[in-house]
Amino acid sequence: MTYLPLDNDQNVIPALRLKASGGAHAIAAATSSARNSTGFHAATRVVSVYATGPVYLRFGGSDVTAASTDHYYPVGVYYDFALGGGKVGQFTHLAVLRAGDADCMVYVSEKE
Repeated sequence: MTYLPLDNDQNVIPALRLKASGGAHAIAAATSSARNSTGFHAATRVVSVYATGPVYLRFGGSDVTAASTDHYYPVGVYYDFALGGGKVGQFTHLAVLRAGDADCMVYVSEKE
């Protein structure tokens, strides 16, 4: 059962709101791994990610680091990621590493 709205084909429309305060993160992706300095709120289950350049990314705890063997994320894509929760635990941080020749920014928005 879901409380989210449905389209005409009965598919769920992901209609989550942005976290009102403290839910926006900007991470500089460079030649060394970087992560959000403040962890995601415990109630946040979904984050949206946008990168101004190609990056490798990895979700995890406060000590997570990204490497070139992690998931490749392309430039200019806006995508929602689940953070987990319940029995599987919940990610609190996102680590990024640039995948191209230039440093870039990764913007993360927590959703409620």
